Amino acid sequence: MNPLHIPQLLALATLMVLCWQVFLARSIRTFWSRELSVFAVFFTLVTLGLPLAASRPTAITYWTATYSKIAIMTVAIAWLTRTPRDFALASRAFVFAGAAIAAVTLYNKANGIGLVEGTRVTIGRDIQSVLGDPNDLSLVLLFPLSFATSLFIRRTGWISALFGFLATLMIITAIIATQSRGGLLGLMTVFAIVGSRVIKSKAVLISIGVVAAIGLFAVAGISGRSSGGAGEEGIDESSMGRIYAWGAAWHMALKHPLNGVGVDNFVDSYFAYSEHWDGHNHAVHSTWFGVLGETGFPGILVFLFLIYTIARSAFDAVQRLDRPEAPASARAMSLALLAGIAGFCVSGTFLTQGFTWPVYVLLALTTAISRFAKSDGDLSQSATDIREAE
Repeated sequence: MNPLHIPQLLALATLMVLCWQVFLARSIRTFWSRELSVFAVFFTLVTLGLPLAASRPTAITYWTATYSKIAIMTVAIAWLTRTPRDFALASRAFVFAGAAIAAVTLYNKANGIGLVEGTRVTIGRDIQSVLGDPNDLSLVLLFPLSFATSLFIRRTGWISALFGFLATLMIITAIIATQSRGGLLGLMTVFAIVGSRVIKSKAVLISIGVVAAIGLFAVAGISGRSSGGAGEEGIDESSMGRIYAWGAAWHMALKHPLNGVGVDNFVDSYFAYSEHWDGHNHAVHSTWFGVLGETGFPGILVFLFLIYTIARSAFDAVQRLDRPEAPASARAMSLALLAGIAGFCVSGTFLTQGFTWPVYVLLALTTAISRFAKSDGDLSQSATDIREAE
C-alpha cells in the first residue's frame, strides 16, 4: 500500500476542498483563535531550531516530510469542521479507523505476527511502520477510544451507540495486547473522564477505577513481560531505560537551552548526552522530555501551555454543551476531546508523541468544537432572552 501514498492523497484532497470552499465557493469563513496562536508560536520555535539542530539534514527532512504537513492540516481541520454533521462524521471516521487498527492488532496477536519480546503485539514492524512499536501502537489506539466511548455514552442514536460500544471493546482488547503500561494508564484516564460525566458519586467512581486497574494489568499480563515484568528485581530494565533517556533529554536541554538538539534528533544524539551506553541509541519514551530535549526550555514551556489551552477549551466546550437541546454529535465530540486530551497527557508521560499527528488532531478539533460551543451557546442564550422578554 505504501506506493499508493494514500495519506498524502487524502491530505491533498482535503486541501483542495478547503481551497475550493474558502476561495471559490466562499462557504467557509476563516478564523483565528487562541489555540491556533499558541500552536503558531510552538511551530515557529521548532522551525527556528532547524539551522541549529545537531543534525540539520535529519531535522529539515522531518520538518518538510511530516511536521509542516501537520501544521497545514491542523488549520485545515479546524476550519473545515464546523457543524454537528461534521462532528458526527469525524467521530464515526475516527472510530472506524480505530476499529480497523484494533482488528489488525488482534489478528497479529492471534497469529503471532510482529510480536516483540514474544508477547507484545505490533503492526508493520518489519517495514519500520510507525505502529511497529507496541507503545506507539497503544497511544494511537487511545485516540479513537475516546470517540468510541462517547458515541454510546452521549446517546447519538442506537446504531452509533452500538458501533461505539463494539469498537470500544475491540480497542480495549487491542491495547491490552500491546502490554503497554503507558497505554493502560491512558485507557484508565479516558474512562475516568467519561465515567465522571455518568457516575456522580466519586467514591463509586474511584472504587470502580481501582478494581478495573488491577483487572486490566492482570489481564494484560504485564508481570509476564520479558522487560518490565515481575521477574526483574528492583527497578526493571524497561523503567531504567526510560530514566536514562529522560536524563539524556535533560542534558540536551542544558547544553542547548534555547533550541534543544532539533526536531527528530533525539535518537541520533542519545550517545552524546546519555550517562549510560549499552551500544544502542534509544527513544525518549516521553512526550514531555522529548519536546524538552528537541526544542529546549522555550519549546517545552510553550508546548505545556498549548496542552493547557486546549484542555481548558475542551472542558469549557463540555460545560457549554451539557444541556438537552445541544446537538448530540457536538456533545459527544466535546466529551471525546476532553477524554482524549487527558489520556494523551497521562500516557504521553511514558510514550513519545510530541511531533506526531494525534495531539494536533485533538488541537484542531478542540479549536472547532470550542468555536461551535461558544456560538451555539450565544444563540441559545439569545433565544432564551427573547422568550423571557415575551
